[in-house]
Amino acid sequence: MLHGVEETSLWTIGRIQAIRNLFDTTVARCRNELPQVYSKELVELIFRQPYCRISFVVEAGIAKRQTASVYLQELERIGILAGQKKGREVVYKHPALLQVLTA
Repeated sequence: MLHGVEETSLWTIGRIQAIRNLFDTTVARCRNELPQVYSKELVELIFRQPYCRISFVVEAGIAKRQTASVYLQELERIGILAGQKKGREVVYKHPALLQVLTA
């Protein structure tokens, strides 16, 4: 029983460290490649779940709709997010975060 708890704990610690490393890398990339878009709040938002919508950015008070759209498109342009049209809106997936969560 304790061996199973230990294995689960080690796996969880590995996932947390991988997410933290990905977060730090994403912050650095945004600061360097998108200084006009970068905000810690935006990066934190795209790490809350493995996908994001324009409405999430607006509701978080980060930007108005048009600006939020531009921010997410810029994150897609540099390869952090991947947009996919769903009906009338675009859902932006975070492929690297999805990979960490499912590894």
